[in-house]
Amino acid sequence: MACPSQFLDELRARISVSEVIAPKVRLVRRGRESTGLCPFHNEKTPSFTANDDKAFYHCFGCGEHGGAFDFVMKTEGLSFPEAVEKLAGEAGLEIPQDSPEDRERQKQRQTLYGVTEKAALFFEQQLRMPVGKRALDYLKGRGLTDETIKRFRLGFAPPGSGGGRGQMKAALARDGISEEQMIATGLIIKPEDGNREPYDRFRGRVMFPITDTRGRVIAFGGRFLGAPEAEKEAKAPKYLNSPETALFHKGRVLYGLKLASGPARKRGVLIVTEGYTDVIALNQAGFENAVAPLGTALTEDQMRILWKIVPEPVLCFDGDTAGQKAAARAAERALPLLASGYGLRFALLPDGEDPDSLIKTGGAKAMQSVILAALPLSEVLWRMETGGRIPTTPEQRATLQKRLKDYARQITDSTLRAHFSSLFNDRIWAGVKGRGKGDKKAAQWTPSMEMGQEVSLGGVPTPAASALSQAQQVWLAIIINHPEIFDGVEETLGKFSFDEGRLDQLRQELISVLLKNADLESDGVKEVLRQRGFAESLDILFRDPLIRSNRIIKTNAPEEKYRPLWNENVALLHHLENAPEVEKIRSSGDHGISEEDWEQQKALLEQTMPGHRD
Repeated sequence: MACPSQFLDELRARISVSEVIAPKVRLVRRGRESTGLCPFHNEKTPSFTANDDKAFYHCFGCGEHGGAFDFVMKTEGLSFPEAVEKLAGEAGLEIPQDSPEDRERQKQRQTLYGVTEKAALFFEQQLRMPVGKRALDYLKGRGLTDETIKRFRLGFAPPGSGGGRGQMKAALARDGISEEQMIATGLIIKPEDGNREPYDRFRGRVMFPITDTRGRVIAFGGRFLGAPEAEKEAKAPKYLNSPETALFHKGRVLYGLKLASGPARKRGVLIVTEGYTDVIALNQAGFENAVAPLGTALTEDQMRILWKIVPEPVLCFDGDTAGQKAAARAAERALPLLASGYGLRFALLPDGEDPDSLIKTGGAKAMQSVILAALPLSEVLWRMETGGRIPTTPEQRATLQKRLKDYARQITDSTLRAHFSSLFNDRIWAGVKGRGKGDKKAAQWTPSMEMGQEVSLGGVPTPAASALSQAQQVWLAIIINHPEIFDGVEETLGKFSFDEGRLDQLRQELISVLLKNADLESDGVKEVLRQRGFAESLDILFRDPLIRSNRIIKTNAPEEKYRPLWNENVALLHHLENAPEVEKIRSSGDHGISEEDWEQQKALLEQTMPGHRD
């Protein structure tokens, strides 16, 4: 939505900052300004001011500052277009549309909001009818109060009677809603064969309305309860969500966000849990700052939404194996998105517990203890790879250092990447330095097996590929995906010979291709190499997890991202090929040495490490 500046000026003239703020902050008029308790941080003495003449608010306590649009965006988690839309509606202004198509889409969306709202009302009513008794008993059996049920607008989709599968459809049709509208919102399913009537998507389910950031119902989730009179439903999935529609995009929505965003901003904490019932249980226990993704791993869009609200949300996972794997996936997915000032914390529940069960057994205090003990992302990565134990041999330390370095390289923010790398290196060497001659426990270190990059031979951890081979692969992949870098680095590319014959042949052929075809782009380079018999080598190279998962290597990465990585790998090649004395230093770390000798040796080692800069 692109709004003309004239429209934005008119909207600003129609509204005042104090009017926008007043529903959320109790303001007291003092001269030309109004004061109140800041909604962005906890305070007992008012330091928040709103000035209608200057059209801005300011908090002298926390420094929050902005205009009417900013306030709505920050307190309700809306984008700028969404904030404009909300305030324009309240001011009675129609937003100019860019084209007839845009106007038609907007009109359709507004109509569909009405359809989903009527469906939500129908489900709420059914929950209180005799047909919904089983569902209501289920909710009460989970300890939910009437207040909580109303707050989350929980309902029930009847299973159908007499073989019918369209009670909701029939009810909405009586309200003048067409089948096309119900299909467009995902409420009914149209059979592909065309010989059967469309039927209700949700049947025999406890219903959880899903809302957008403005509280409008956009979709539903349903938990199957079973229906004795409908045996075919027995194989239905336990949980079912609405399909993707014009209103609903699953990967961009967080359940409970409308209710959670305000409390989260005020407390500075946003809890991300795994499902509907967890959010509801947490909310009822006093944790009103809880949200959940919709049955999938946390997406990049959802992470960005979280960071709009708080700089470091807490991801809370169940204490079972599935929960730990989910935490590992979230940690890796977050790395390329991290920036200075933003991160994640991870709270792992006791084994066998979820938020609902923990609150029932230990109360809110037990849950609060889990949240307070949440670990930063760097610590989670460290524990994933080490299990809390320090490697002892040079080979083990090299393996661990490489794997941790691979994590750090995924961080695009250079400052944050440097801090992660420094932290990991310091912890590796601090463990070696602190280990005495008689320390036997440290010798039991075993690298993580989660990522599938290691195999064990006779109990000795062995990397799937050596650090040297991995550096060479990254090096080649960058040049193949970004052949423009070849101009100026051809001498360096020809300087090193690769130990692995396949890689070295590919390196030599790549030099030949680029010398003769300086204007080739990445796809052209790959095609020529395939024609010359290197199709299998290319497939092996780009199927490698290190290459496939690294966004900095991909063809759409900008030069300011991939060139530093290329330079780091050049440094690594120099280090691995031309610094045999380093191995002697590393080996000496296995024996007791003086403090002075240690610092000297560490300094020499760091000079040969990849990424070192004079």
